Amino acid sequence: MKEFQIAYLPIGVPTFHLESAQTEFEKSVKLISGITEDGKYPEKMLLSIEDLNQFLEEISPDAVIVQNITFANSAYISEALKRFDCPLLLWTLREPVIDGGRLRLNSLTGAYSAANALMHVRGGNFEYIFGAPEEETVKKKIEAFTKAAKLKKSLRELKLAAIGHTPQGFGFGRAMDIDMLKSFGVTLESVEARELIQKAKSYQPEECASYLEELKAVSSGLEAMPEQNQNDFARLYRAYREYVEEHHIGALSSRCWPDFFTEFGTPVCSVLAMLNDMGVAASCESDVYGALSMYLGMELTRQAVFFGDPVSMDEQENTITFWHCGTAACSLAHPDTGARIGVHPNRKIGPVMDFGCKACEKVTVFRIGKRADGNFRFFLASGEALDKPKQFCGTSVVVKTRNSAQEIVNKSVLDGWEPHFIVIYGDVAEELKILGHMLGMEVCEY
Repeated sequence: MKEFQIAYLPIGVPTFHLESAQTEFEKSVKLISGITEDGKYPEKMLLSIEDLNQFLEEISPDAVIVQNITFANSAYISEALKRFDCPLLLWTLREPVIDGGRLRLNSLTGAYSAANALMHVRGGNFEYIFGAPEEETVKKKIEAFTKAAKLKKSLRELKLAAIGHTPQGFGFGRAMDIDMLKSFGVTLESVEARELIQKAKSYQPEECASYLEELKAVSSGLEAMPEQNQNDFARLYRAYREYVEEHHIGALSSRCWPDFFTEFGTPVCSVLAMLNDMGVAASCESDVYGALSMYLGMELTRQAVFFGDPVSMDEQENTITFWHCGTAACSLAHPDTGARIGVHPNRKIGPVMDFGCKACEKVTVFRIGKRADGNFRFFLASGEALDKPKQFCGTSVVVKTRNSAQEIVNKSVLDGWEPHFIVIYGDVAEELKILGHMLGMEVCEY
């Protein structure tokens, strides 16, 4: 697919103070080009429909920033809407001077004209920012918009694999390929877990020695596992990696219990942990929407995210503990312990990951879920990952939430959210909020 392109449309008319407008034009180009290398800019301000159409002929954008460099009527935005159906940010400039004299730009009135057209043509699906190019809020909004638009485009290039079916009672993570394509642009392919199990069984241990060494290099405690389980991990890891590479998989959800304990004798947990550190978002319990949530967080931060259940809440500390059996990426381990290997807390079979996660000043708790009517929605909460040891057997992270943890738990339970959440190491709430708007989905902030 073609490279991402974001176009800057500085629209206006020549009857306002063009010296002021030119200054804002130059500062705006400098700001946007400092944020992204993917910008496309006109050589001059677009002060007529003819100038605008000429520039529109030259571009093929995945997102546009429409700025009222001066007042412009709705005919300008209409020209862009006729040609492109992509994410749009409407930017109003602050009046540079208020001195009782001439109105220099009248950008805000132009914004109302454009927004009115956007409401009628696109149902109001656009982003908005008010301010001068040198203002920090403007810079942050354009950064978040650009990242969200790029992420939306990447979804159309994503192939997500569902390996096996969800266990009984875990249907919240099950997805249909048409729903994924229609709502996110994602290609979903399915494969039975037994196919990868049989593939793993076909390998000899000596053929997978390098895969075992990979785990040894980033963890400790593997030597305590029976040799059979060590070899089984290596064979399973090879099967998953080869499948991912051969099929160009960017994210996957994998069945885990009971099959990998009863049919294979070794859990898949550590395999998923290694894939997460490879940059392949990998969820367990066949949670497709969990894997997609992980993918979004990993794309925005370029690092692994935590996948788990909310299992404990402390009103005094204002914390929620997220935990799972042992699939966390080794890179998330607390530096004091590193990534330790243990056994599955229920089945007592290893290897699985067994550690507390590292601290982080800003984290985002996220989930793509479904409402009762079947429409998608985004869960968003912000906080801090505390410097805490392992809370339970498996992997865990303790999040001190920005808002009341008690209220978040109470309201999210009453709102019927799924029991799997993603803890993203970074503050990406604004980017995900914008992406939700771009996709036409409800954004629920807690």
